[in-house]
Amino acid sequence: MKKHNTLKVVLITLFVFLVLSWIFPAAYFSSEYVDQGRVQMGLNDGFNYFMTSLSYFGHFALYLILVGAFYGVLYKIPAYRTFLDKVVAKVNSKAFLIVTVILLAFGVSFAGLQIGYALFIPLIVSLILLMGYDKIVAAMVVVGSMAAGLVGSTYAYGNNSLLLNVLGLEANYQFGVRFVILLVGIVIVIFNVLMYIKNTMGEKTVVAKPAKKEEKEEVVVAKKIEVEKPAKKAPTKKTSTTKTTATKKTTKSTKSTKKKSTRKNANKAALRDEDIIVVKESLGGTDSDSYLVPTRVEMTHKVWPFVVGFILLFILLVMAWLTWGEGGFGVDWMDKATSAFSEFTIFGFPIFDKLYGTINSFGNWSVVDMLFPMTLLLLLFIIIYKVKFDDVLDGALAGAKKALGPAFVILLLYTILVTVTYHPFQMAFYKAILGLSKNFNIATTMATSLLASLFNVDPAYVYQSYLPYLTSVYTGNDQYGLVAIISQTMYGFSTLLMPSSVILMVTLTYLNVSYKEWLKNIWKLLLELFVILLIIFIILVLI
Repeated sequence: MKKHNTLKVVLITLFVFLVLSWIFPAAYFSSEYVDQGRVQMGLNDGFNYFMTSLSYFGHFALYLILVGAFYGVLYKIPAYRTFLDKVVAKVNSKAFLIVTVILLAFGVSFAGLQIGYALFIPLIVSLILLMGYDKIVAAMVVVGSMAAGLVGSTYAYGNNSLLLNVLGLEANYQFGVRFVILLVGIVIVIFNVLMYIKNTMGEKTVVAKPAKKEEKEEVVVAKKIEVEKPAKKAPTKKTSTTKTTATKKTTKSTKSTKKKSTRKNANKAALRDEDIIVVKESLGGTDSDSYLVPTRVEMTHKVWPFVVGFILLFILLVMAWLTWGEGGFGVDWMDKATSAFSEFTIFGFPIFDKLYGTINSFGNWSVVDMLFPMTLLLLLFIIIYKVKFDDVLDGALAGAKKALGPAFVILLLYTILVTVTYHPFQMAFYKAILGLSKNFNIATTMATSLLASLFNVDPAYVYQSYLPYLTSVYTGNDQYGLVAIISQTMYGFSTLLMPSSVILMVTLTYLNVSYKEWLKNIWKLLLELFVILLIIFIILVLI
């Protein structure tokens, strides 16, 4: 696999848009179509626009880096790998994939969590790989589920606000149709994931139980004590049996010490080197992919803190992103609860307001608001498992370093957005396509929506870039509901395909999967989803 493939694809896309700014005239729509002539982008502008991207959208990159640091520390806690193994051992792997797709898709559809979910993607990827599936399966689950959520977007006001405002629609417009589209998208993604598994992997899955690891594992005892492999196959559990008496005694001594230490404190993370037996695994990737799954340490650990912690963190994320007030469910509970929390006093002193600081009500959170709860949970893990401060720093730095690639890619993608905003050559495309028909037309609306999704990486900017002009061309608002459905579904569809898709390119960068390999394995899903959406649009026009 070529190195830095997705980064190259994003840079090439940015360069192509630079060239397009020299070819096509810039224009914008403000009550009328205004032609600005050619507004060329210079080479130095690329660096300036990158800094603009950092200024406006740098919090997304920071979020990815801090999520990387979060998991870097977890990788220093042996109990985290034990937690993963127990989940894999107790959960049906295909059921896990199906439930994961449904949860991710619903979270994106109802709460707009496509970037917020980055907090759970490393966990999901580790579990999928430990179940014996490859990185394409992991990518299809992550990207496919979020695309399905965007295709069937419902109450995610952060994604749909400009769409609703420009077209003059209520948040619940044609909710039944959009919900059906959401379910259709989920079914198509699940079907293609299962078919890919069947065609490429058969029925083979790997359950990561310590006693059933196969010969792909290499057991290494700390302090470089070499353990010779037995002549016949033996379960990993019996690797202490060797050909030499001296090695056998050393291994038994090590096991004895480990058991003794474990009895004293099952949660302790910072054990002595000679107490630890590390199991190295081959997960079908390269050495550079080892960061996707933490190394297993053969010890007994309590895992309930991870179970409780991740469940609470997931609930918090969903509750904080759901649109409770205007544009969503239309309730003010969360605003009142937040005010009560901030105004609570003890002897006249607003204790919570002073200790926590500024807090936004649920429904108004951003990725920045998740950093404090994420850090608080991590501190609890550190205390419970008694992680040394040096290990915390080492893990955080290592995890943050691994996240630099995805963080850099997301900044480049938003640099593309800045480029087409300052050099709006894309309006010439919209005018040419929409000018093919004087009245509403499914084909021209779909084509315009797809192009807008290619040029503008964020849904709000996608809708703002062409919908005001579209409403000047299609003056009859009787089809605006269908225009909205086509717009959001084509944007969601584009996230599976476009080299400017934030969800796609960041995920591929994290998994080290090439863009070419992705397209090679995803084309059937793209074709099926496109055809079914087209059929739905035709039916909506006819009824």
